[in-house]
Amino acid sequence: MNSPEQPLPTFDEVLLCTPQTSAEQVGLFLRRCLIPCHGGDKIYTMLYADELSYEVSCRAEELFQHLQCYSSSYRLIILCNCERENSYLPSAFSHCKVHMIPQRSRADIQQYLQHHFRVAQPSSSAAAVFKEHMCVGIVSSKRAGMGK
Repeated sequence: MNSPEQPLPTFDEVLLCTPQTSAEQVGLFLRRCLIPCHGGDKIYTMLYADELSYEVSCRAEELFQHLQCYSSSYRLIILCNCERENSYLPSAFSHCKVHMIPQRSRADIQQYLQHHFRVAQPSSSAAAVFKEHMCVGIVSSKRAGMGK
């Protein structure tokens, strides 16, 4: 985010973990991260890794230990809920833990995202319904079931 021209992460760089995330999904993600290829300098991120089941977390740690020898220059970020830092995967990587506070203001982050999500030709796009011709929008309501 240091430059507006830096791209957003691609679909293969991010794994959004849930209790239903399988060991195979985590394994494929770790292989993309830890086995060198022509992918460039990608930064891989596991979001909510604390939500993985115990079995999947154990297999993920084992695979990480096994694949780590293939590359010493991998870039992996594991984000967890600080209230669940005692779950398996955060505990296994606790020696690498870094408490992070965002270094950019909320306005800077919003401006960066707006730069990447703005549609160039809004005339024939569904983005015309969103504020400032964005291709992404959040619709919310305090009252459930109100036709969102």
